[in-house]
Amino acid sequence: MSPQPSSNKKQAVEGITYFISDLHLSDDRPDITQCFSKFMADEAHQADKLYILGDLFEVWIGDDDQSSFNQHIASIIANVGKKIPVYFIHGNRDFALGKKFSKQAHMQILPEQTVIDLYGRPTLISHGDELCTRDLEYMKFRKKSRGWWWPKLMLSLPLSYRKKIAEKGRKTSHSNKQMLASEIMDVTPSEVENVMQTHQVDLFIHGHTHRPNIHNFVSRNKQRQRIVLGDWYTQGSILTASPSSLKLENRNFI
Repeated sequence: MSPQPSSNKKQAVEGITYFISDLHLSDDRPDITQCFSKFMADEAHQADKLYILGDLFEVWIGDDDQSSFNQHIASIIANVGKKIPVYFIHGNRDFALGKKFSKQAHMQILPEQTVIDLYGRPTLISHGDELCTRDLEYMKFRKKSRGWWWPKLMLSLPLSYRKKIAEKGRKTSHSNKQMLASEIMDVTPSEVENVMQTHQVDLFIHGHTHRPNIHNFVSRNKQRQRIVLGDWYTQGSILTASPSSLKLENRNFI
């Protein structure tokens, strides 16, 4: 009879799944790109899975924008996607990202709210912008931009014109954020409870608000947990999940 692996060795091997969001990658922030590239090359490929929960890019104007920067990011992700499953959920900045880019990057696009099996624990994942229901103007725009006609109309415009629209949109968004109250830009607690109840989960992972934290709370007589991923403006922000732990971690810029 061939020797069997020792139980100690089995216990020492523990899987890892990474969650990231809100990188806001752009050509004018090489520090973020370098941190992302290092994480992908040194760590991500060793995980079981990688989930990118929206706003990978600062702005996305269409898969036909085959800039050298976009192709570089696609190659970084593809180098990992050829080794492990990489999943993507649209954010409010890159909701137009489509099949062409996802194929280049070897990543699979998931529905905006998806329940996954995280080491035996049903877990809801999303970008999280749909939960900010108190921001009425954004919710109106979100409904329009996720419809069938608006994206089709925008993508029919010349690439150069789309770039001008995107730049104007970025400036308007920045100006609006400065005028909005802090609680308006955060998720609506009742909406969080509703989606968790709808999907029958006690763990919810999302990004969007740039307020990394692990929230433990009781809702409808159940202990629940909501984990908010951080942005990458000043450091890399990662949720490391294993069968035994959930940890929000940072990676320093190079």
